[in-house]
Amino acid sequence: MKALSGLLSACATTALLLGAPSALAKDLKYAHFQSADLSSPKHAAALAFESCVEGKTAGSIDVQIFPASQLGGGSEVIEGLQLGSIQMAVVHDGPISATYKPFSVLAIPYLFDDQAMAWSVMDGEFGDALFEDMRAKTGIRVFGVADNGVRNFTNNVRPVAEPDDMKGLKMRVMTAPVWVTLVESLGASATPVPWPELPGALQQGVVDGQENGVTNIVNASLYQHQKYVSLDGHVFSWHAYMMSDSFYEGLEAGEQAAVNQCVEISKVIHRGMTAAQDANATVILSEKGMEVVPVSPEQKAAFRAKAQPSVRDFVVGEIGSEWPDRLDAAVQAYRAQ
Repeated sequence: MKALSGLLSACATTALLLGAPSALAKDLKYAHFQSADLSSPKHAAALAFESCVEGKTAGSIDVQIFPASQLGGGSEVIEGLQLGSIQMAVVHDGPISATYKPFSVLAIPYLFDDQAMAWSVMDGEFGDALFEDMRAKTGIRVFGVADNGVRNFTNNVRPVAEPDDMKGLKMRVMTAPVWVTLVESLGASATPVPWPELPGALQQGVVDGQENGVTNIVNASLYQHQKYVSLDGHVFSWHAYMMSDSFYEGLEAGEQAAVNQCVEISKVIHRGMTAAQDANATVILSEKGMEVVPVSPEQKAAFRAKAQPSVRDFVVGEIGSEWPDRLDAAVQAYRAQ
């Protein structure tokens, strides 16, 4: 019996030792809003981050992914980051702008020519300065951004190929005032609706249409309630990779390095998947039964002339001219290369 007792005691001690790293692991709750599916760029990137971080830290960080708005909408998740109850999240630009107003500068429409320009600006001095200012003012660290898709208008009433076609439409927008200004500058009425409630709002006819990139239109099955999509590409929308700054500062140097490296890998996956879907918008959305309305360069110029001044004036009124001017300078510097 003594031998058996000793063996059991030794096994228990071994189990405790083996369990020690797990017991001491830092929990990292990671929230995002797309479905738990590998075809979802957010989720594919989140899974890559989980595998990467846990591998590089030998399990000292335990990443727990909460997809499909399980931890709440954008505002709730951002509040969780500030409180530290959520350690990491990938959130779209609308809710961020409601918390940190300078982020609304990225809603100025018809600004970037393509993904190469947009990525260069956001990965450069402009993006670095914006993210550092946000960290200082909100306690949320932004590692960088990936694509939320090039935003296009959809509706269930009529084809939209020029600004006058927008008149009278009831359009859902993200929950920040700048998006209301954008839609209303084109003659439509705007209704802010949180992302989780959007499919229901379209199905019930609360709004006629909305604006989003291909990824979100497909991922949330918005095509089921929308007949027309206009490829006007008014805004290059973003998902920000964010972390509670207090959590990050509490990590060991090696853990911080792992997080930094793994975010970069996740961003590449996320950007590539979303950009590929945007590039194939006509094929993808046509196959989903939508009528794709092309927008010519001349028609796009008409949209720009009507919307850009109003949105820029609104943004300047809200945050001053510093960030709009810095963004303009970054765009001009890219074009001058």
